[in-house]
Amino acid sequence: MAAMKASNTKRASWRYGQAAAEERPSLRACDHPGCASHGEYRAPRSRLHLNQYYWFCLDHVRAYNAAWDYYRGMSPDEIEHEVRRSTTWERQTWPLGAKVGNRRFSFTIDDPLGVFDEEAEDLRKAKARPETPEEAAMKLLGLDGVLTLAILKARYKELVKRHHPDANNGDKDAEEKFKQINQAYTTLLASLSA
Repeated sequence: MAAMKASNTKRASWRYGQAAAEERPSLRACDHPGCASHGEYRAPRSRLHLNQYYWFCLDHVRAYNAAWDYYRGMSPDEIEHEVRRSTTWERQTWPLGAKVGNRRFSFTIDDPLGVFDEEAEDLRKAKARPETPEEAAMKLLGLDGVLTLAILKARYKELVKRHHPDANNGDKDAEEKFKQINQAYTTLLASLSA
């Protein structure tokens, strides 16, 4: 009986060793040219292909990571846009209290004891403050959010084409709107340069 038990144990351990060997992944070579080590560490191929990988040994993955620059080849405007987009996990956001569709987000607190009267008065004063020239210019050009030079120039070009007096047969209203657009553009351009 003991001999049979020993033989079953030997077979079971052999099977386990065989199964473990079959489950082991095959070792791949390091993707660095001329390296004979095993590639155990993955690294993304590029910013545009983050799910495709090189496989490197420890020394070469360290060198690759030290030289990695996600923003390489991007203009400053593209970098700014990417940073802004990734700040909100690439999801659309709205300013607090912004009107979205037919709904308006607003937050009020029922304050029967007047604990927040001072804050409420400050909020009323802030809402009643006069509009700055930059805010008025942004509103006139139909812009909101973060303003970059590229966004400003694109919007200005679009509005100038639409409201230029020559494109509207010398219409006086279009001419007045054109002057307002130029003034708003100058104001915002000066604020961006400052």
